[in-house]
Amino acid sequence: MSRMMIISAAVAVLGIGAYFVTSPGPSVTPADPLGAANAQTAEADVDTSTIQEMSLGNPDAPVTVIEYASFTCPHCATFHAGPYKQLKADYIDTGKINFVYREVYFDRFGLWASMIARCAGTPQSFFGMTDLIYSGQSTWARAGEPTAIVAELRKIGAVAGLDADTMEACLQDGDKARTLVAWYQEHAEADGIDSTPSFVINGQKYSNMAYNEMAALIDAAAE
Repeated sequence: MSRMMIISAAVAVLGIGAYFVTSPGPSVTPADPLGAANAQTAEADVDTSTIQEMSLGNPDAPVTVIEYASFTCPHCATFHAGPYKQLKADYIDTGKINFVYREVYFDRFGLWASMIARCAGTPQSFFGMTDLIYSGQSTWARAGEPTAIVAELRKIGAVAGLDADTMEACLQDGDKARTLVAWYQEHAEADGIDSTPSFVINGQKYSNMAYNEMAALIDAAAE
């Protein structure tokens, strides 16, 4: 089931509870990527223009589909295992749409996964990492203690070709974490996102749906 999201509470939780790895070993230390005291004003304090939009397809297409998803959301993993592959074949790879993926942070684990995925750099590499993260969700997200979850995410990064030092730098980047959370808050509030996965098709928000319904909405938007 998709989880309801209360943005201010989610940001506060991330501010208090996020951890960043400080050594290649299993130990972690608590960090404060946002700060509960500043949770309500984070957007005003952080320049979110530095965050790259991760997109595929044709940026000039008549239809833009934005997916809002959490790396720890089981329904999002299901979407990426099936309907997304159809969407990619039918609409993204053919240049019929511009597809944008925006991360939602329900918890610190989803934030860590996002930071590992974005560590890959280019959108193509990011989406390759996204596939690995979703396909391995049942393993890494249920690994137990935060140290174990980080270790599993590191394994995914290694499979994708990231070296240990690069991943370490990405996980320790507190400024990037703050900016990502503010970026998430900014877009989620603007588009009224309260569950995942959610989709915005040419400015209209929709909840999770069957692929044939999505295809029909995309075709109608293109007319």
